[in-house]
Amino acid sequence: MNVSALPRQQLLLVDDEEDALLELAELLEGEGFNCFTATSVKLALQHLTRNPDIALVITDLRMPEESGMSLIKRLREHTARQHLPVIVMSGHADMEDVSDMLRLQVLDLFRKPIYHVRLLETLNNLFPQPLGEFGRR
Repeated sequence: MNVSALPRQQLLLVDDEEDALLELAELLEGEGFNCFTATSVKLALQHLTRNPDIALVITDLRMPEESGMSLIKRLREHTARQHLPVIVMSGHADMEDVSDMLRLQVLDLFRKPIYHVRLLETLNNLFPQPLGEFGRR
């Protein structure tokens, strides 16, 4: 049975670097996730409005127009999306960013370039793979 035939959760990936964004989407879709991609906070918010089933946001911190931190703050202020899990990826997060992330209940922080194995472990713990035909994962 093809595991990817079973759609997993919808994820929203936010990064202004389109190449990195598409590479990550391809990796996660290969794991069966359904990915929406956005190159800005504005586009990310549009996806969140249109797709209420998005189960997790993975966002870059540093983006030209509006930061990933601003996106997380908006989510936390939005009643329906307050508890949406967020993973942050950043090439350069400083201590202030980290304390903001703790306060905003960010699930995890990944340094760029992302170590994909660890990201997949985190996602698989959060969203266990649906069981296949013979009860194998």
